[in-house]
Amino acid sequence: MSTTSFLKKASVADSPEPAVTPPPSNHETSFVKKPKLGSNSTRKRDIPEGLWTKCPKCEAMIYDKDLDDNLKVCPKCTHHFPIGSRERIHSLVETCSFEEIDADLTSLDVLKFTGVATYASKLESNAKKTGLKDAVITGIGTIGKQRVALGVMDFSFLGGSMGSVVGEKLTRLIEAGTDHGLPVIVFSTSGGARMYEGMFSLMQMAKTSAALAYHAKQKLPYISVLTNPTYAGVMASYASLGDLILAEPMALIGFAGPRVIKDTTQAELPPGFQTAEFLLDHGLIDAIVSRNEMKDRLAYYLEFLTSGQKQMAALA
Repeated sequence: MSTTSFLKKASVADSPEPAVTPPPSNHETSFVKKPKLGSNSTRKRDIPEGLWTKCPKCEAMIYDKDLDDNLKVCPKCTHHFPIGSRERIHSLVETCSFEEIDADLTSLDVLKFTGVATYASKLESNAKKTGLKDAVITGIGTIGKQRVALGVMDFSFLGGSMGSVVGEKLTRLIEAGTDHGLPVIVFSTSGGARMYEGMFSLMQMAKTSAALAYHAKQKLPYISVLTNPTYAGVMASYASLGDLILAEPMALIGFAGPRVIKDTTQAELPPGFQTAEFLLDHGLIDAIVSRNEMKDRLAYYLEFLTSGQKQMAALA
């Protein structure tokens, strides 16, 4: 075999095999990049605001309409969310039976209080935010079959603090109940006396308590309902003077806050300190009533507390 033919055979044998995948038509080498994990293309969908609420206790996501229908009580763990005063009144009284009184009373900046913001500006901003003129709504309504003088505080207005208007409206409500022979029910939620009014706010403690003393002399019942939170000057006055004291589950109730008490006494506080359950065990309150059951329980208690009064009226 000639050397030339051997070289030809070798060149044929050593030639590369054709590629399995044909190259692109433009004969340019291309590489396909894999998408990176966690890229922006796989972002989670944002949950629209105003449709769902996360329960702070059980962390369940609750449809807002279901939460409203359940009186702002978590259907999973019965956690009680804050509720507005008008919503609460609507859940308690019979339809179209509530007549608000002293609705036009508004607070004045008697002390000309100034700080980070003026008291007048705080009153204006809170009125716009809540649609209320102060931290309590009072009026006469019907619960079950019984007409009652009803006052409901609202924490969303300056923390439910008690100023001159709150004290005056509650005093007038109690006096109206006394004059018309009606039981009085007050739902409390407050951080205490309103610091922007100084001594004027502290005077409301004595004024409301005196009105309740005259109401008691007429042997008329007063039911106090404590909701989360109820503290300081409100708890130290009319909130703790009920013939019957009720509370919502896990409501925080006390005079000074736990941190202040711990720093003052230098002692460890017991578990559950200042919760409604703790205070029920220690005799400060009479019963814990869920918001869903409040209307029926109040109707039952009112029937019991006014039975003697009705018997006396029948005999007369």
